[in-house]
Amino acid sequence: MAGREFDVAVVGGGIAGASVAAELARGARVVLLEAEDRPGRHTTGRSAAVFAPSYGPAPIRALTRASEAFFHHPPEGFAAAALVSPRRVLLIARADQRDALAVLAAELGPGPRHLAEGAVRATNPLIREGYAAEGLLDEAGRDIDVSALHEGYLRAFRSAGGTVLTGAGVTGLARSRGGWDVETAGGPLRAGIVVNAAGAWAEELGRLADAEPVGLVPKRRTAALVAPPAGARTAGLPLTVDVDERFYLKPDAGRLLISPADETPSAPCDAQPEEIDLAICVDRIEAAFALAVRRIEARWAGLRSFVADKSPVAGFSERMEGFYWLAGQGGYGIQSAPALSRLAAAQVMGRPVPSDIVDQGLNPADLAPGRAALRA
Repeated sequence: MAGREFDVAVVGGGIAGASVAAELARGARVVLLEAEDRPGRHTTGRSAAVFAPSYGPAPIRALTRASEAFFHHPPEGFAAAALVSPRRVLLIARADQRDALAVLAAELGPGPRHLAEGAVRATNPLIREGYAAEGLLDEAGRDIDVSALHEGYLRAFRSAGGTVLTGAGVTGLARSRGGWDVETAGGPLRAGIVVNAAGAWAEELGRLADAEPVGLVPKRRTAALVAPPAGARTAGLPLTVDVDERFYLKPDAGRLLISPADETPSAPCDAQPEEIDLAICVDRIEAAFALAVRRIEARWAGLRSFVADKSPVAGFSERMEGFYWLAGQGGYGIQSAPALSRLAAAQVMGRPVPSDIVDQGLNPADLAPGRAALRA
């Protein structure tokens, strides 16, 4: 096994694995194991990510705020162009959803601006008259160049001496001699610590390691591209999201990206869109927007993985020494990656969690795999 021994093996080459591997490689011998022929083929490569500080549960919002400086000022040479560009986020509510909007507004505090019905339609003229009674406008939203972010982390990882192995799905894990014997489709290797960033396959990897279950459930999310109404100007429109997350609409290179925001439980797989989800999507979008969908120009699906409280799982297993969970990012993994990867790398290396992350109100115990919310 000479030349195949590492301090840390990170399993999964999506944004979670690539970002934590890059952070770890600064001070450790790290291998990044990817089952596919290239990293990021599944959820990361299918994400229409937006940086939205108002989006997600409280721990995600804290991690997102702690990631903002990285998106605006990445390290020298990280990416050839800006990682983010302006994209306002508009949360809308029908009259019967006013209570839900009020609860969210109270949680978010003074950042997002409350809009009455007229201002909602002025912000996004595609919204049908009489549909949205009020809304919240988050001016801090940004589009994220997912490919540039992911490739930047992979480039940083390799530059720091990290090793990327593709076609290296993990088939066996055994704890021995104070470390891990890792069997992969590309051959065996040994690592002191295993970081489980396997996305939809994270629970399966946990079982291989005999770690505790965390209740991870992959859920299918469907998206499609459609033409805007004739003559409509789309470039400056906000990402528009139903307050109960039953749909969203976002401009995308002269088209409209639409989704029913579905969360259909699925086995880990190469997810594909289902006709019923596309039909539901069109129905919800046409109800909320002055838009008649004549043809779907492109369609796809990806798996977003959640645990019960929809916050990530980040921390060492309580059952198996040297096995670190980094899973359950749901639909928030891109916008929170810079902070979550630094938090995870600190914990893996036995260092304090960076103070700027804690200062955003994050309690690392709320992400631990043994937290009470996952045992209920």
